[in-house]
Amino acid sequence: MTSNVAAETVAAETSSIGKIRGREDAVATITVDSEPVVEVLSLAQRSQNASYANAGRPNRQDPFEGVGYDPDTIAAYYRKRPFQVISRFVAIFLPLITFFAQLWLDRRGGRSEERQQQRATQLREMLTRLGPAYIKIGQALSTRPDLVPPLFLEELTRLQDQLPPFSNDLALHFIEVELGAPANEIYAELSPDPVAAASLGQVYKGRLKTGEAVAVKVQRPGLAGRITLDLFILRRLAQFVTRRVSRVRSDLVAIMDEFGERIFEEMDYTHEGENAQRFGQLYGHLPDIYVPHIYPQYTGRRVLTMEWIDGIKLTRIDELDRLGISATHMIDVGVQCSLRQLLEHGFFHADPHPGNLLAMADGKLAYLDFGMMSEVKPQQRYGLIEAVVHMVNRDFEGLAGDYVKLEFLTPDTDLTPIIPALSEVFSNALGASVAELNFKSITDEFSALMYEYPFRVPAYYALIIRSLVTLEGIAINVDPEFKVLSKAYPYVAKRLLTDPSPELRSSLQDLLFKDGSFRWNRLENLLRNARGNDDYDLDQVLDQTLEFLFSDRGSFLRDRIVSELVNSLDLLGQNTLQTVTNSVQRRLGLKPKETPVAVAPNPNSDLSHLLRILEIVKDTQGFDAAKVATRIPAVLFKPETQTMGQQVVSGLAQRALARFIRTVLMEETTPEYGLAPQSLSVR
Repeated sequence: MTSNVAAETVAAETSSIGKIRGREDAVATITVDSEPVVEVLSLAQRSQNASYANAGRPNRQDPFEGVGYDPDTIAAYYRKRPFQVISRFVAIFLPLITFFAQLWLDRRGGRSEERQQQRATQLREMLTRLGPAYIKIGQALSTRPDLVPPLFLEELTRLQDQLPPFSNDLALHFIEVELGAPANEIYAELSPDPVAAASLGQVYKGRLKTGEAVAVKVQRPGLAGRITLDLFILRRLAQFVTRRVSRVRSDLVAIMDEFGERIFEEMDYTHEGENAQRFGQLYGHLPDIYVPHIYPQYTGRRVLTMEWIDGIKLTRIDELDRLGISATHMIDVGVQCSLRQLLEHGFFHADPHPGNLLAMADGKLAYLDFGMMSEVKPQQRYGLIEAVVHMVNRDFEGLAGDYVKLEFLTPDTDLTPIIPALSEVFSNALGASVAELNFKSITDEFSALMYEYPFRVPAYYALIIRSLVTLEGIAINVDPEFKVLSKAYPYVAKRLLTDPSPELRSSLQDLLFKDGSFRWNRLENLLRNARGNDDYDLDQVLDQTLEFLFSDRGSFLRDRIVSELVNSLDLLGQNTLQTVTNSVQRRLGLKPKETPVAVAPNPNSDLSHLLRILEIVKDTQGFDAAKVATRIPAVLFKPETQTMGQQVVSGLAQRALARFIRTVLMEETTPEYGLAPQSLSVR
């Protein structure tokens, strides 16, 4: 071979992703007369041109087919194959570098707008050729209209289910191998061509012998080999960056391993079927959620048979409007379900792009594709809720502690300089109210702290970020003003008021009490927000409120209620006595004495807050006065209630006696000292 061959190879590579006009010769000059380099570039070219449409029979020698993710085994395998690694590295980064160079030249030449469609198509085709890992990146970008221009967004959306299919013969071969019988013996019908093709497989519409309409997903051939090589390269890059770039403190290798484990699980359709069944058990009972049925007897490692779902992507707003389905409502349903996934059960869908969320004609939201799932441990769930509470509460000292619990900071980190930094950053992002919370603005502001302080992103959190960012991207496409975090707060408020766990009981107490005083406005805010959650159980809130009120922890609150009742009843008694006395004096023809009039109740008093809370409770959906009345006898006969009654009577008696003594003393001392009775007011 000669350098001319290398030049032709590079030129062909460049032309396959869109030539830079007049730049072919410049690209050719980077090659050398080296046999290994020519071979590497040739391998890279062949790898790049191996599209899904032309994939052949599966490589039965693939050592990673049907096994779990093991980074050490993968590393040991590819260390012995350096040319394969180098060729793939070139096949990945040469088109990426060329693409971004073209974008830069377009901007320099003022041709960005006229070439935007060309570049958008070029990007989609490039990501398609690069393989599943890069297709998933494109899918994530396809949900972010706030980051990606419309033409690019439209092209990247095609990566969700419009990728080039592989041959039907190969798909039928996989069905026979995995299910033990030819397709026509298992299915009464099967579409002649796939109805959708995604990153890991393609889908056929079929019908079982028993009549049920089904979707049959068949995995792409040679998938494990392509993905393991990409994971090996990305993991090596993560190791390099972690070692060489001191500002990067996150464990990028652990993040890559987390992604690797999830994507290997995604390649096992048996595991996906089990995920779908578990997802259905946890969330399928929700009123507006639908989880398709899985047919385990017709499912194998590379073939999945599930119930066929007719639905519309949430991003197709016009079609939804024609059917009378509110896209905004569907997004609300998705957000609430995601909150349950992340914060209640911990088992969550890590790939909620528009191709995997469909609005059904009956108004339900159907989830599809359960390959990439992940879990949040209980302590992490509570930590996330506490972080939201502290953030909304602007308790940045508490928020700093949450970051330690959530493993963003090590336990030995000095939080002293971090607390004011959090205050400065999040005060800007939070705005004036919870309604202004925006997940992207929070993450953008937080990313600035990552470089200044020893924050790191734990591996488990990477998929949570991916899930939330994707979901918010879909929401923004429907409603540019949609705020995921503001929609989340009613759920968080509901959990704080109803969850009996010690962690959230403690969070609620931290929220409501500060420096020995009870913050009624926070409780009012929680009750107002919580009643906006669909599954808010007011009876549970009342029961837990009474339980807390009459517990040892609630003794402080009982004392406050007693004190406020004494103040209010004493004030009411003075007003009533003054009114009756004046009335009697007028009837007798006497001029009423100029006695000080008792002050009106303070709108910020505890009693006023209690009355407002009662109004909020009465206006809450599900409030039943009869049910509340049934609790009154039990409350009245509690020893604590009787003690409170005795304290109220004692307090009123003490005040009356003190007032009587003062009145007598004033009458005795007025002639001698000349004190005017009206100059004193006793409350």
